Amino acid sequence: MTGSRSDAAQRWWDTCDRPREHWLMRESEQTRWPRSLLLEVSLRIVFPTVLLVAIYLLFAGHTRAGGGFSGGLVAGLAFVLRYVAGGSVTGLRRSWVQPPVVIGLGLIVAVLSAIVPVFFGLPVLATAVWTVDVPLLGSLKIASSLAFDAGVFLLIVGVVLNLLRTLGEGIHLGELESELNDQQPGGTSP
Repeated sequence: MTGSRSDAAQRWWDTCDRPREHWLMRESEQTRWPRSLLLEVSLRIVFPTVLLVAIYLLFAGHTRAGGGFSGGLVAGLAFVLRYVAGGSVTGLRRSWVQPPVVIGLGLIVAVLSAIVPVFFGLPVLATAVWTVDVPLLGSLKIASSLAFDAGVFLLIVGVVLNLLRTLGEGIHLGELESELNDQQPGGTSP
C-alpha cells in the first residue's frame, strides 16, 4: 500500500510542472522529452536579461573587467539555457543565420580591426579613443578596440551555437533511432 502511494507521489513530483495544455507547445514538440513549464516561463525573463548583461560586458570591456570573450561566454550561456528549456527545436535549426556564418563574421571583424591600424602607420591592434557627446547620457568614450571585442564576442557566440547545434543533432538522431526501434516488431534494430 505504501509502495503504491510513494510511486504515485513520485510520479506526481516528476510530472507536476510539465505543460499539460497543447497551447504551450508546438505540434512537433508534443512528442519530445518532458519540458518544464517553470523553466520555460522563467526563461522568458532570464534570457533577455542575460543577453543585456553580455552586451554590457562587451561595451565595458575596454575600460573595466569584461570584453568580447567574457560577454560572448555570458551570451553563450543564455543560449545554453534556452536550449535546455526547449531542446533542439527552439530555433537553432531554423535560424536565418547559421553558427558557422557567425563564427566567420566574428573572425573577419576581429582580424580587420587588428590589421586596419597598420594602414595608418600604427602597430597591429593599436587603439584610438573618440569622445562623443550623447544627449541624456553625456560624453561617451568609444575605443577602436570595441570592434575587436565585438569580433571576439561574435566568434564565441557562434562557437557555442555551433556546439549546441551539433550536440542537439546527435541527441535528435538518437531519439529518432530509438523511436524507429520501438516501432519495429520485437523492438530490435535490423
